[in-house]
Amino acid sequence: MVKGVIFDMDGLMFDTERLWDTLWEPACRELGLPLPPDMQKFTAGGRGLAGENLCRHVASYIPGDPKKLLAKVWQLADTRFAEGVPCKKGLKELLTALEDLGMPRIVASSSPRNIIEMNLQTTGTARYFHDVVSGTEVAHSKPAPDTFLLAAQKLRLAPKDCLVLEDSFNGIRAGRAAGCVTVMVPDLMQPTEEITRLYDRKCDDLLQVRDLLIEGKL
Repeated sequence: MVKGVIFDMDGLMFDTERLWDTLWEPACRELGLPLPPDMQKFTAGGRGLAGENLCRHVASYIPGDPKKLLAKVWQLADTRFAEGVPCKKGLKELLTALEDLGMPRIVASSSPRNIIEMNLQTTGTARYFHDVVSGTEVAHSKPAPDTFLLAAQKLRLAPKDCLVLEDSFNGIRAGRAAGCVTVMVPDLMQPTEEITRLYDRKCDDLLQVRDLLIEGKL
């Protein structure tokens, strides 16, 4: 069995990917910027990115200073997420089971730390986690392995002993690159042939993850 669990946040723990997608239009409007010509491709390609990777992605679709646009998106997110975010099916049941098993847990997300901590507080899940890693704390964001390697280090575990739970393609790539046991719980996108080759298992929801852990199958 794995010895610790690394949770992605957006789309895995909380149903927030759809919320993030709604923030680009008002942010662009407030800054007088045009929307990307292909919004679906833009939002899908940016999931799991942070830091310079995210800046480059934004700059390739929208003119202007990407850092200024991202600051506006995060400002809007602060306001929206403070109202609370919905938990994904099975999240609290999985966290309770991991607590009963005595298995350490950490959040490793590309979102800013303040938003991670706010979501944990408003959903009442903060007490279940031993630590947090945000995308701004590492030199290279997902799909590079840095985020998960730092998370494993904070758990004081070898990456091979850590279970990474992810919904995004970049997150799956990062989990595999880090050498972690990687499970995909799809949210907005079903795995491609490439992604299927990278994960160790796909689960329909976090309840299935819980059951596999309890049965010693992960």
